[in-house]
Amino acid sequence: MKNNPAVILSGFADEAANQKTAVQQFCAFAALGLQYYTIRFIDAGNGVKNVMQLTKSEITKVRHLEAEYGLNVSSLGSPIGKVKLLDVDDGTHNKFIPFKKYLAKDVQKACQLAHAFETKLIRGFSFYHPRGTDPREHMSLVVDQLGKIAETCHRSDLTFGLEIEANLVGQSGDLLAEIHRQVNHPALVTIFDAGNIVTQGCSADEVLRQYRAMRPGMGWMHIKDYRHPHPVKKTDEVDEEALKHFVPADIGDSGHEAILRDFREHLPKLERKLRRRGIPGVFLDLEPHVKGGGQFGGFSGPDGLGVSLRGLCRVLDYLDIGFHLRDFEDLKAARGF
Repeated sequence: MKNNPAVILSGFADEAANQKTAVQQFCAFAALGLQYYTIRFIDAGNGVKNVMQLTKSEITKVRHLEAEYGLNVSSLGSPIGKVKLLDVDDGTHNKFIPFKKYLAKDVQKACQLAHAFETKLIRGFSFYHPRGTDPREHMSLVVDQLGKIAETCHRSDLTFGLEIEANLVGQSGDLLAEIHRQVNHPALVTIFDAGNIVTQGCSADEVLRQYRAMRPGMGWMHIKDYRHPHPVKKTDEVDEEALKHFVPADIGDSGHEAILRDFREHLPKLERKLRRRGIPGVFLDLEPHVKGGGQFGGFSGPDGLGVSLRGLCRVLDYLDIGFHLRDFEDLKAARGF
């Protein structure tokens, strides 16, 4: 498989840890053979915190543990952009923060954390529009704000990835592609997530079409899938806390085989583009949610993360897409043999 296009495997490490402690997360990832992880929620000794709330001493502790377990951060799993676009009471519990304050405080903090964890990538979102309104009505404001976020990241030599997700302005591949086109900034890419599309009642054909709409601006992928137990209708609003049927990528409704078959042809070009921005390659970031998911996170357990990783690897092997897991040669190198 040496001459085949290749991806870098990663995952949201908090999904693999029953209590989300740093040691649990890193033990699971090292045992599974992963060398990269996305940091989102973690207990570094003072309780579970979102990465945005970590103190300097906690960051130092996490970095030391990373070295001990041979891990690197692929992306900062920040919640940037998962706030209200407008200060409107729409019956949701989403919070609103004035954008100037948000940009100066939260976005800058995310940039500082990305540097602290030595990653070039920050995951983010496209803001909650008022429930019941058409997301297209808010496109100009979203484009303006995301353009400022992208520029802030760019000045810190970072890249901001915009994840597709229900209930946000960028809830479909078409909307996210249009946001990317209008922002038109080198520091902004999109993050494809098939599971987040199929939960909106979309068929595999529709998921593939939305992937193709996003492909020109894509930076990396999240890997999760969903299998609806009953026929569903397409919807513009999803109760994220009620989603209970996430599955590994090789058995879901999204059609990952067709998506990744197409993606394979575009990997070399995308890898070259990312490397120019200091990113080591194209990440496939596992976020399986196989034991449950919600608005701000999900859970798979160490067993569920392992099952999901093996499911993804089966698809990649079938499609002749290269990937690397730790082997004995890596172990010997780490031990100085």
